[in-house]
Amino acid sequence: MFRAFRAEVADALTAGLETLDLPTGDLGIEEPPGDVAATLASSVAFRLAEELGSPPPAAAEELADAIDPDPYDYIRAVTTQGPYVNFQTSHAYLQETVEAAQADDYGQLANRDESVVVEHTSANPTGPVHVGRARNPILGDAVANVLDTAGYDVERHYYVNDAGRQMAVFTWAYEKFDESDLAGEPARDRAEYDLVRYYRRGNDFLETADDEAVETAEAEISAILQGLEAGDEATYERVGEVVDTVLGGMQDCLARLPAEFDEFVKETRFMRDGSTDEVADRLKNSDHAVYEEEAWQLELDEYDYEKNLVFLRSDGTSLYTTRDLAHHEWKFDNFDRAVTVLGEDHKLQAGQLQATLDILGNDPDRLDSVIYSYVNLPEGKMSTREGTGVMLDDLLDEAIDRAREEVEDRLGDRVRDDDLDDEDIERIAHQVGIGAVRYDIVAKQPSKGITFEWDRALDFEAQSAPYVQYVHARCCGILDEADSDPDVDSVDVTTLPTPEDGELIDVLARYPAVIEAAADDLQPHRVATYTRELAEAFNAFYRSCPVLDADEATRRSRLALVAATRHTVANALGVLGVEAPDSM
Repeated sequence: MFRAFRAEVADALTAGLETLDLPTGDLGIEEPPGDVAATLASSVAFRLAEELGSPPPAAAEELADAIDPDPYDYIRAVTTQGPYVNFQTSHAYLQETVEAAQADDYGQLANRDESVVVEHTSANPTGPVHVGRARNPILGDAVANVLDTAGYDVERHYYVNDAGRQMAVFTWAYEKFDESDLAGEPARDRAEYDLVRYYRRGNDFLETADDEAVETAEAEISAILQGLEAGDEATYERVGEVVDTVLGGMQDCLARLPAEFDEFVKETRFMRDGSTDEVADRLKNSDHAVYEEEAWQLELDEYDYEKNLVFLRSDGTSLYTTRDLAHHEWKFDNFDRAVTVLGEDHKLQAGQLQATLDILGNDPDRLDSVIYSYVNLPEGKMSTREGTGVMLDDLLDEAIDRAREEVEDRLGDRVRDDDLDDEDIERIAHQVGIGAVRYDIVAKQPSKGITFEWDRALDFEAQSAPYVQYVHARCCGILDEADSDPDVDSVDVTTLPTPEDGELIDVLARYPAVIEAAADDLQPHRVATYTRELAEAFNAFYRSCPVLDADEATRRSRLALVAATRHTVANALGVLGVEAPDSM
């Protein structure tokens, strides 16, 4: 309803300006300040003041007088307050919002007939997922979810770096060393923790062994790289055994978030099919190509990049970027758009990639990058295991443990009284703990750094995941107690007498527009902001508006409003990858 209402506001403003024979450019439509009783407002009077030769408040009044709300379904009244022209919603707007929000899929927009591939996480398969990069799968999954909800046909991809030096070193170390060489490196219970010990042992060897031993090792590592470049099947199998084993363990970790993928696209795919060589040949023949410092490079001054992009070594072997260019052209062949979620240390690489795609004749506007800052933990706030740093598994384990303690403390003696057994407590602990981690990370603008703080993330009273999740649980509790589904056909919003009723409906109506804006700008944190606003509106409603004890007509309408809130909270949290508990 909100999007339709906004369209009517734009039409009404345009008609009013035309009546006054004034320019119909920027309409200045925005949400009004908190003290203005309206759903939308226009600041266009600031622009009109000079045209009319009057102060903005007078210009606003003149424009408001020229607007007739009668032809519109969702505009009830047009008023002014200072320099703003304010638009209030009709009963039809409120009624249709409550009815629309009864649907389980409320907020799901119509099919846009446009495919988008979202590539995220893509961490090198060299060991467990580290907390610092936990933002990538959480943000990437939310970006994919919001695009899917906005009507795009979305695929989620993980790009596997299985061709670089790191994987050659890993493969060499895995084949060279055995368990007896890994003293002081206890294994954990998953494959990536087990195998990463070989990778660390190999790097330590290359840093500390004598020159002759290192020279021999480097020759063996180089042979692996050359074998990959030459398309040697035996080499692919050797590297693939390590890559697939480590990646399997990483998938188990990511499934806890959860973050799932439609396809794991291997870098070697674009070496084996010849597309990397083809890209390199095209780049060598471009006007931007130079051979300097024993490597083929692209000069990107024309794109405002001072640093050249190296795409081919003197021995003819390709680089990660060359293979990634072939990867992106494959994306363009198979999808209408591509979105990549990248850490801030890849910002230059992302820009150079986009420029090079343009040089290759692609439309660079088909590629969008979401750049994020990394996650930090407060000093001394969380222990590490075996001194190897804080892994995502550690963060999730501690989140669940802390959530369990918080839930048990809040329930106290009510655990048995409410028939909540240990299984219920464990379920809630997982939903709240992992939800708190995901929500706290995705709720921030990607470009802003995050210091993850337990007290804030698990605060049931503050603007956190538990705060929003509790609203869903409360809605479920009210509807369970009512012991009947709302009869939407008998709902009449004119029976909802308080401002809190109307304010909650106004917030509910905005949800589809929030999804649309978040998808357009690739900013899922807008959905998190919305969930907090919805939770605040519902809590104000809950404090002021009796539901079960209201008169029959009001009771029916408010039960429908509670059901609408339940659906909207669950759907919005789902976009963020956060579960909506039925009880807490």
